[in-house]
Amino acid sequence: MGLMNSTDTVLDEKAVVAAAERALADVAAVRSEVAKVIFGQERVVENTMLALLSGGHALLVGVPGLAKTKLVTTLGTVLGLHSSRIQFTPDLMPSDILGSEVMDQDESGRRSFRFVKGPVFAQLLMADEINRASPRTQSALLQSMQEYHVTIAGQRYDLPAPFHVLATQNPLEQEGTYPLPEAQLDRFLLQVDVLYPELDAERQILLETTGRSEAKPREVIAADRLQEIQSLVRQMPVSDKVVDAILALVRSARPGHGNATTDKNVAWGPGPRAGQSLMLTARARALYEGRLAPSLDDVYALAEPVLQHRMALTFAARAEGMSVRDVIGGLVKQARG
Repeated sequence: MGLMNSTDTVLDEKAVVAAAERALADVAAVRSEVAKVIFGQERVVENTMLALLSGGHALLVGVPGLAKTKLVTTLGTVLGLHSSRIQFTPDLMPSDILGSEVMDQDESGRRSFRFVKGPVFAQLLMADEINRASPRTQSALLQSMQEYHVTIAGQRYDLPAPFHVLATQNPLEQEGTYPLPEAQLDRFLLQVDVLYPELDAERQILLETTGRSEAKPREVIAADRLQEIQSLVRQMPVSDKVVDAILALVRSARPGHGNATTDKNVAWGPGPRAGQSLMLTARARALYEGRLAPSLDDVYALAEPVLQHRMALTFAARAEGMSVRDVIGGLVKQARG
């Protein structure tokens, strides 16, 4: 195998920069189109987009009526993804989302089984109120999210690419719900908290959505273009300073690793997947904001959505009214110095 000379290296760098600049333009166009339909909620839109640009899944947590469903359907349209929606209920069975085999009979009377695909066979799956599903159904979705295929009667069926799950959860509902297990929460790249809109945004919502016509999103990029951007995100350079900051932050959130506040208040902390998520989403955030490399600010801005569903507080900390967000905020403050 021949060695690459300096001219080849320069050409490669120029090609990556040119590809990044095209991606910046596409991402800016996507942001603009989404803003025509979703008013305010810039942080929610940004974090959900970062999960998709990173090739992962996101958990949207908020009370009903905050446009979570509308955001998912809008992103599906704008990104050119084939999307489907599942409304989770306690009686939902795994076959209801994965699909099932049905028996066919031809003209000669010969019988055979045929697999009918379920709604999980989509590029963008909205799992509405995912915590209402039974653990059996949740585990079936978990395989899809992690393995990108399902197994029915011993036969493997690959899911379409790209494949993303945007799940919603109502934090107020406790009756008739099944809390997601830690293993499944860890599969979500980000937890995005959806809060009430600001006054000006809510005013715009009232004016724009109660008239005779309502803005409709249009497709800006195709699914294969999204995959190209996802591949580019993984090629973006990350400085040693940013890598060290990610490692320091994730490790400081684990009890027994030298942080007194964590040792006192945290029962268990994030694993290596949290660091992987920070690496990917920090790169995606740089691209989302028009930059070609992530910075320390990207890491600290994403600390809460990446870490909060991967940690648990001790009983004593919860009794004192402390939240996971408080702990993460303190760790970020320490990291900033």
